[in-house]
Amino acid sequence: TLNDAGVDIDRVLSVRDTKSGIIEALDLIKPTTKLVLITGGLGPTRDDITKHTLNEYFGGELVFNQEAYDNVERIFKMFNREVIEVNRQQAFVPSASKMLLNEMGTAPGMLFERHGTYYISMPGVPYEMKHIVNTHILPLIKEKLNTGVVLHHTLLTQGVGESFLAEMIKDWENELHSELSLAYLPSPGMVKLRLTIKGENEERLQSILSEAVSKVKPLIEKHIYGEEGDTLEIILGKLLKDRKATLATAESCTGGNIARMITSVAGSSAYFNGSVVAYANEVKQNILGVKESDLIEYGAVSEPVVRQMAEGVKNAIGTHYAIATSGIAGPDGGTEEKPVGTIWIAVSGPKGTKAQKFSFGNNRIRNIKKTTFMGMNMLRELLL
Repeated sequence: TLNDAGVDIDRVLSVRDTKSGIIEALDLIKPTTKLVLITGGLGPTRDDITKHTLNEYFGGELVFNQEAYDNVERIFKMFNREVIEVNRQQAFVPSASKMLLNEMGTAPGMLFERHGTYYISMPGVPYEMKHIVNTHILPLIKEKLNTGVVLHHTLLTQGVGESFLAEMIKDWENELHSELSLAYLPSPGMVKLRLTIKGENEERLQSILSEAVSKVKPLIEKHIYGEEGDTLEIILGKLLKDRKATLATAESCTGGNIARMITSVAGSSAYFNGSVVAYANEVKQNILGVKESDLIEYGAVSEPVVRQMAEGVKNAIGTHYAIATSGIAGPDGGTEEKPVGTIWIAVSGPKGTKAQKFSFGNNRIRNIKKTTFMGMNMLRELLL
């Protein structure tokens, strides 16, 4: 968000929640820095010392703010609770600051200014912090800080690692316009390529950016699954809706994570019918119809089993498509034949079922994320 607003991040510091730790970090701020964002430590309990430390650092006293108190009362009324003294204290803000109303919580933000630098303290609760960024900080940046025009274009790629992707586009990257910067942003199962350009003339900048994008796309076309603000779950939803098709999942090693991702999209009830988290073999047999003989002969982490899981959930729930996963997420449970990170994924549709084996690492959380992403992408490819 800050990058989109034209703010260059100089550094990120994690500070001990002590008076000395906070003051030492503030003293490290460079004179050329124009914006300092602080998050955390603004609650009602004794260990929340940020407000008191900032009040001392910038000079002044804590003063009662009626607007902040009205907000506290409003929130407590929503939950049929009375405001007690410890919560009333949250309406006191440093006299040297401007109170930033936090409509998502009881602790207001605070804006200080010193020698042309803006210091903003926000609650640590993520959705409260994001609310203050959107309602107070972004308008401040636009009004007070001359950040110019910042344009981005992001390509979402899958099926190729960061180093291999870099090799594929090295000649294009070497010839990039001097005003363009390229960032590789890898995460489990995918790599984002983000092009950025900054300046004053938006039309000229857009022309340079569009030309670079048009040149790189053909080089990695088969690996691109989306652009800009796309997410795989949104892309899948659009594909399913366009085809008036429905989906179900049968998940073992992902434990329902694919269903969680798909249903995070508003309106997903139009195409997602349900899921079976088939962790136990008995569930695979009794609900999904997996043959006991195949479980004994091949094991739960195998092609025959994951195929039957996909076809079984598709038939049981009555959908056009299904995704199934079975694997050894770790950190335990692996064997010489099937080490930790061995994953089978199947996708099933009206024209048949496709299964694929993957070998990931030994990190459980990453394996779950990678399997989730790969399963969703296999369905995307099948739909296309």
